[in-house]
Amino acid sequence: MQCSSSKSYYMIIVAGGKGLRFGSEIPKQFLPIGGKPILIRTIEKIRQSIEGIKIILVLPKEYIDYWQLLCTEYGFFIDHKVVESGQERFFSVKNGIDAIEEENAIIGIHDGVRPFVGLEVVRETIRIAEKLGNAIPAINPVETIRFGKKENSIYSTSTFSRDEVWLIQTPQCFDSKILRKAYSQSFDNTFTDDASVVENLGYGINLVQGNRENIKITTPLDIIYAEILIDEFKD
Repeated sequence: MQCSSSKSYYMIIVAGGKGLRFGSEIPKQFLPIGGKPILIRTIEKIRQSIEGIKIILVLPKEYIDYWQLLCTEYGFFIDHKVVESGQERFFSVKNGIDAIEEENAIIGIHDGVRPFVGLEVVRETIRIAEKLGNAIPAINPVETIRFGKKENSIYSTSTFSRDEVWLIQTPQCFDSKILRKAYSQSFDNTFTDDASVVENLGYGINLVQGNRENIKITTPLDIIYAEILIDEFKD
């Protein structure tokens, strides 16, 4: 897909984690899968999806030099701008937004540890965001879902339709004017993703169909699954 409108396309790739919960010596975004760091694979996928897209990479300050070493080691030369992460994801995204000078743009935010996002998912999310102001990818769960409420140490549960439940993914894409306005708000613990920040201003959120392989690599088990997926997503 080429940039066919007057708007510019940006993707903020958030990789501000420090790997404390993962238990590895280095943050999980730098761990290799299929012989290549996760973060490199993620950026390559985003760059492949949209010709001319501009990439902003958000990293912990103490790992910026390490990232540059990885780029050299793996011969990674895709153009991108690096900015420092914040204490919370909210502030990391805000730092990425502040690094974008253009006012008339579509800005996506993508997790650095989601290297298996589908090319068409990225393209469709950007397309709908350009048309309607925002769009985020999501999938329905395959498991049966029960809603549980705890009363006096006992859970009262009930089932409801899986068709009404959505598992949210990234990239989450927005018109830059809407996104800048949203991130001018004060931080709130209820902001679980970028869509929730925008929704807090009163905007409805548009869903597009995601892809099930678009996992967020969070646990060691995810690494094992990712190695299996590599065979389906060869370079």
